Amino acid sequence: MLVRMTTNADEPQTRPRRRAPAGAAVLREDVTEAIRAAVFEELAAVGYARMSIEGIARRAGVGKTAVYRRWRSKLHLVLDVVSALAVQGLLAPDTGALESDLRLLYEVTSRALRHPVASQILPDLQAEAARNPEIAEAVQKALRDGQEGVASKILVAAEQRGEVRSGLDDELALDLISGPLYWRSVVIRSPKLPKGYLDALARGTAAALKAL
Repeated sequence: MLVRMTTNADEPQTRPRRRAPAGAAVLREDVTEAIRAAVFEELAAVGYARMSIEGIARRAGVGKTAVYRRWRSKLHLVLDVVSALAVQGLLAPDTGALESDLRLLYEVTSRALRHPVASQILPDLQAEAARNPEIAEAVQKALRDGQEGVASKILVAAEQRGEVRSGLDDELALDLISGPLYWRSVVIRSPKLPKGYLDALARGTAAALKAL
């Protein structure tokens, strides 16, 4: 007796496929995460303009249907993945002093920005953002929200310790904290930070914040 095999678009193409439960489609989280990871890898490899749903699906080891069940287009997929970066955030340092908090933040941020994948993706998305308002909004949110949340906690702690005055301009303070490292790592893409750069940056930024 022959048994008919049913298919499920979320299963990798090389594995036997099972019938989905009756009712609403069940989206497997491991497949969703594989697709998200594939987006970052594909962006780093070919850039947004050349990226395709086919390439993402192939890299994730799933069929195109699995991608389209979650996102209706390449744009919406990238917007979702990039926007998700904002909610991940960084843990706010708590060393007991403003300068050392900034130094630890810069160490973690520098490593993230100089990661091979991030160093390829960010400049490409910034270029696309100049042409696409939706991507511009998503990129801005991803870059600002995570840093803004951490910077705000650092400043609140510094204010409670009496290291900075209350009522600082939040926008200006965020620019002072995040701007220099982003400029060097992403804009001019310096291959290597000079020795002692992060120490000097933390010291100078702390002094500037105290002077505001």
